[in-house]
Amino acid sequence: MSQLAGKTALITGGGTGIGEAIAIDLAGAGVRTIICGRRADPLEDTVKKIESDGGKASYLLADMADPESIEILARDILAQGGVDILVNNAGFSSKVRSVRYISAEEWRAVMDVNTMGPAMLTRMLLDSMIERGAADVVLISSLSAYYPSVMAGAAYSAAKVAARSYMSVLSAEVKQFGIRCLTVFPGEVDTPILDKRALVPGKAERTTMLQSEDVSAAVMSALNLPQRANIFEIAIAPTEARDLSKDMKAAMTKKTVED
Repeated sequence: MSQLAGKTALITGGGTGIGEAIAIDLAGAGVRTIICGRRADPLEDTVKKIESDGGKASYLLADMADPESIEILARDILAQGGVDILVNNAGFSSKVRSVRYISAEEWRAVMDVNTMGPAMLTRMLLDSMIERGAADVVLISSLSAYYPSVMAGAAYSAAKVAARSYMSVLSAEVKQFGIRCLTVFPGEVDTPILDKRALVPGKAERTTMLQSEDVSAAVMSALNLPQRANIFEIAIAPTEARDLSKDMKAAMTKKTVED
């Protein structure tokens, strides 16, 4: 039996992509999974997948860009007894990447979801995690935190750099309470967020990318270590690099996914 069995986890953005894969893997290890997101349909589908395999899962609606929604989510989670594992996975990227054309509204939205949202949710759940004496906070970030790029965009890159700094400070503050902090930095992953790029990758380009289950496997490997061991960061990239020159050129235009 997995050492994670019997624990409870919250995964933000758990209806699709990396969040869905992590939720499925945690449930398979005997963890009671709670997933949240803005849209009910994908959340319901993920819960059904988990339950069909004998796992325990439920979902809550929440918008990580909305402070009031985050507060309601935290209250609901605490009313259910809190969590042992918090996976801050929800992410958002601007439709316009160029520093010349991105609006202040898009800048704020990217920072809210990728930086402020995880920090505020973690803060609201932290006392209950400290009371447990052992817990895990996981942040799914991006390699753009290591290598900011035109393709990722200034807003997204800045948000991920800020979130990395936040996790470093969080770890330094809470490790004395038995709380492990892990940040995962994936390269290109074949998830729905790619559909927001100025040049949306085609099927051929996606074949060499990481898959959501690859990132989940990295998370599970860290969570399954003995409590005395903490992996702070994992950077994971596709083995085969692809030509990104066209993607970079497209990112420097005004083009959005609707154009």
